[in-house]
Amino acid sequence: MPLKIAFMGTPDFSVPVLDAIVAAGHDVLAVYSQPPRPAGRGMAEAKSPVHRRAEALGIAVRTPANFKDEDDRDAFAALNADAAVVVAYGLLLPKAVLDATRLGCFNVHASKLPRWRGAAPIQRAIMAGDTVTAVNIMRMERGLDTGPVCLGRDVPIPPEMTAGDLHDALSKLGAELMVDTLSKLEAGALHCVPQSDEGVTYAAKIDKGETRIDFARPAKEVVNHIRGLSPAPGAWFELALGGKAERIRVLSAERTEGNAEPGTIIDEKLTIACGEGAVRIDRLQRAGKQPMAAADFLRGSRIPVGMCIGC
Repeated sequence: MPLKIAFMGTPDFSVPVLDAIVAAGHDVLAVYSQPPRPAGRGMAEAKSPVHRRAEALGIAVRTPANFKDEDDRDAFAALNADAAVVVAYGLLLPKAVLDATRLGCFNVHASKLPRWRGAAPIQRAIMAGDTVTAVNIMRMERGLDTGPVCLGRDVPIPPEMTAGDLHDALSKLGAELMVDTLSKLEAGALHCVPQSDEGVTYAAKIDKGETRIDFARPAKEVVNHIRGLSPAPGAWFELALGGKAERIRVLSAERTEGNAEPGTIIDEKLTIACGEGAVRIDRLQRAGKQPMAAADFLRGSRIPVGMCIGC
């Protein structure tokens, strides 16, 4: 028989999982998502991607600010759900919610646990230079991503892959694995294994202060930093254009040879010296403009060789 599911998620990453659960025939009783928040130039309140998708599917949406209010906890329990599926919801669930379903709460986590527990596992894996990550389906408990792992699959991270690319691949895989998880759960055949106490790392939320590119670092680290923040929030540097400093967001870059003061532009292809080696910018985005190839940018902007960024 199909399971009765409470779905909890907010961003684009969560939408394929919701779609897959519905397509598999499970009964999604309600969708929980973060409340609408101001967004865009007009700062009008915008519903989350999951909120919009749930409405399109005709599923009731609930948006509690948190579960501190007893009425919100009681309303969740009153669903009498068999299980909850949680995918990048954005709220820590209290024990009352974790214990309110018949079979438990199951989370799609975008890393190979216990590595990169926390808010930003996709970005942190790339920024750290990891060559492999995973999707893990975890039975939730009160700790931060500490629950036993029920299903998982490794995913390679090629050298050119960005956080955006990896996001899409892991979201699709997470949807497949969650459908498998619910099938095994329904059949009473789901086995979850406790996480190791070794190899634990935490993926802290990306802070705006760490998005600026530090060319004093080795080129390999600079490229990983750019990949891990592409396309959003974006790694950036400031460049003097038209007599004023302009923020340039870098979407992709490659390592190359170079030996100069870190931050120095060393050729006419927008190659910038690093603490070790150099990086050549491939794609970038000026403030308020569309992304473009570095070659197109250079045709419209004169960037003298020898200019030093941040020197």
